[in-house]
Amino acid sequence: MHRKPNSQPNARPDCWDAAARGKVAPFIVMEVLRAANERQAAGGDVLHLEVGQPSTPAPRGVLATAKLALETDKIGYTDALGLPALRGAIARWYRQKHGVTVDPARIAVTTGSSGAFILGFLAAFEAGDRVALAAPGYPAYRNILRALDIEPVELPAGSETRFQPTVDLLEALDRPVRGLIVASPSNPAGTMLAPAELRRLSDWCEAKGVRLISDEIYHGIEYGTVASATALSITDRALVVNSFSKYFSMTGWRLGWMVVPPELVRSVECLAQNLYISPPTLSQAAAIAAFDCVDELEGHVTRYRHNRDLLLNELPKAGLSKLAPADGAFYLYADVSDLTDDSEDFCRRILHDTGVAITPGIDFDTTRGRRFVRLSFAGSEAEMAEAARRLIAWRR
Repeated sequence: MHRKPNSQPNARPDCWDAAARGKVAPFIVMEVLRAANERQAAGGDVLHLEVGQPSTPAPRGVLATAKLALETDKIGYTDALGLPALRGAIARWYRQKHGVTVDPARIAVTTGSSGAFILGFLAAFEAGDRVALAAPGYPAYRNILRALDIEPVELPAGSETRFQPTVDLLEALDRPVRGLIVASPSNPAGTMLAPAELRRLSDWCEAKGVRLISDEIYHGIEYGTVASATALSITDRALVVNSFSKYFSMTGWRLGWMVVPPELVRSVECLAQNLYISPPTLSQAAAIAAFDCVDELEGHVTRYRHNRDLLLNELPKAGLSKLAPADGAFYLYADVSDLTDDSEDFCRRILHDTGVAITPGIDFDTTRGRRFVRLSFAGSEAEMAEAARRLIAWRR
């Protein structure tokens, strides 16, 4: 017999509410996207500089492979850690790009990098552990940690540290941490850790017994003379996360991967079996072809570079002159404290008045983000030029 909600003995008045750990903050960029889509649905035009995703479809070779798989494969479950052929292809990619040998048995294919973070955090940390990360940083880090009852410890990284964590910031903490998340190139600032800086952080983690999590999902999208360094070239103890979403232009395919320290492989596998069964099979089969599409993908990076240079030249004319050095990824992080102390309202007004959608910095830094905004330049060059023109006109 079913009881009425309040007929249970000693039932709490809020027994049907969401659990406290489920009450995480929203991902504000998705709220901005919703507002932009509502504007479009009402007949308004929008230039999307808010969402961090390529404006291009998956590479042609990926699409052809997916079509063949749909016609010839039953698209059933795979091993929880992914197709052996894909794990082998990822291992070969590390050897080709970084000169690093990775055992395919340590590679877990995941449902986007988001799935990798959930699996990695669960395998590496206990409830109540503290994990450090730079602020500004990707908001899902702290929100996933909180949902898992792990405490995010934000390091106040500013322009003086190129918006990256440092050993000095870690040493200044009043209590120890069990983990450190680094991202290079980073979101939202687009800055990179030089190999020596990454090694310094890795060595500190090793000495302190701190698990390093290296977010490398923007690897390949770089504009300097120094290529990004993988933590795998320094240590086997790091959890290294990557994705097919950014460089490989496969966001909606929801496919990522994680290189797991040997001692955590079985834990990650069992968690994956129970939480996800397996990553999307069609996406896995298609992604094997992505590594043969480098010429096409490098063409995207060339376009991002042109867009970056265009905005770096034009945005100061709109009063957006305090820009983080965008070494990689496809973002510009702008200090707008001369223009506003409420970046959410600032972004709303820009969308309303110009149709240009950008993201308030409060999404990435809950303390100082009200004086920052993020602009994505992953769209077409024509879109970037038009967005700059509108912003300049709006400020005049």
